[in-house]
Amino acid sequence: MDVVTFGETMVMFNPDSIGPMRYVQNFNKSIAGAESNVAIALARLGHKVGWFSRLGDDEFGRYILAVIRGEGVDTSRVKIDKEKSTGILFKERFMHSNPNVYYYRKDSAASSLTPGDIDLEYIKSAKVLHITGITPALSKSCRDTIFKAIDIAKENNVIVSFDPNIRFKLWKLEEAVPVLLEIAQKADIVFPGIDEGKLLLKKNEPEKIAKKFLSLGCSMVAVKLGKEGCYVASKDEEHYIPGYLVERCEDTVGAGDGFAAGFLSGYINGCPLFQCGELANGVGAMATMVKGDMEGYPIYEQLMQFIGKNKIVDR
Repeated sequence: MDVVTFGETMVMFNPDSIGPMRYVQNFNKSIAGAESNVAIALARLGHKVGWFSRLGDDEFGRYILAVIRGEGVDTSRVKIDKEKSTGILFKERFMHSNPNVYYYRKDSAASSLTPGDIDLEYIKSAKVLHITGITPALSKSCRDTIFKAIDIAKENNVIVSFDPNIRFKLWKLEEAVPVLLEIAQKADIVFPGIDEGKLLLKKNEPEKIAKKFLSLGCSMVAVKLGKEGCYVASKDEEHYIPGYLVERCEDTVGAGDGFAAGFLSGYINGCPLFQCGELANGVGAMATMVKGDMEGYPIYEQLMQFIGKNKIVDR
């Protein structure tokens, strides 16, 4: 297994028109979950990926399982909870701004994840364990599960990849900061956004953000800079890597997860740090070109064409 990840995935209802949700009549159904986004993006790039969680014994849970499994992600460790339901969310769109998100996930099946839900051998089988800062925000048991998974990975030389993904609708900053920094200290690769660097470290410049995370103990940092690209650094090198032009942005949600997947794909394939950043920028940019959280993630050949590595053949 190249990558194992886990966390909550919900059913998402995406409006087919802009404006306050009270005036929207029709929604399109899809799935939303940072960790499953990364898993799907990596699977499309040709990697062997596993995702696990808890899902309700309901139609939404069956839908999520079918979609993720259908994308080529291993879901054999997913557990079905007969007592709790699957979480859902609604998006609300306005012109030229990021969508509002309304969660209905309190006491969901995924929020009851416990360390006992972890298959030790499953994590040991992976090259990379990818986690986010969303899961520890869901509940005390989810937080314990995150740290248990990290301990298993560290004890078995599995690389730990971490995207802070701060969600203020789940917890307050003063609660989040010490937990996320403790995770970062145990991680090998960290993917902070520029705003997350400011919130967690009180640093404004990408170089200072990366330097601080490296000093905490990680080996690589990729600071997401939106359409400007990224800044990547290790103890031996650092690079600013420009982003790719997207003439029309349809949806920014899921771009950060795509970024992480692109970087991890390069890392797993043994690419130099600069090229990992290029791949990250490419997947992140392509994610914004399609409405939906994970629908825009490319297959490997499409990514190579988009970043200019392969020639495009139209017909």
